[in-house]
Amino acid sequence: MPPAEKPDKGFQAESARPHTSGLPSRSLSEIPLDHEPSGRVERRLPIIVVVRLAKPQSADADAEEKTFTDNISLHGARIFSQRTWQIDEMVRVTPLNEEAACGKVVYCQRLPDDRCSIGVRFQDCPVAWPTLQKHDGLLR
Repeated sequence: MPPAEKPDKGFQAESARPHTSGLPSRSLSEIPLDHEPSGRVERRLPIIVVVRLAKPQSADADAEEKTFTDNISLHGARIFSQRTWQIDEMVRVTPLNEEAACGKVVYCQRLPDDRCSIGVRFQDCPVAWPTLQKHDGLLR
């Protein structure tokens, strides 16, 4: 074989290279499908909405936390918070320039930056997020 056609000993085909991501390598046929329900009854959209969080009975403006959502739906939201909330605790969520909605905390997850993300389910009625009105067809 002429020198120009010899394969380089340091060269490896892409498929022969070791995976260095630290993640296991699996083909699509090996990945199990999750057919279990996730607990959500409707699709959420990854939309950020600035909100104020407070306990429903709190009338003190200093007790409110100004924060934002990670995703929203008509009946729920994932919201970032500086404090830890208890499961089943009631929370008042007020989007800026909108009416408040009360919901129940369904989970509270501690994040690496010492914040929490809380899942809130709005029980009484759907929240009329102004942003969702633009995306109404995506939620159905």
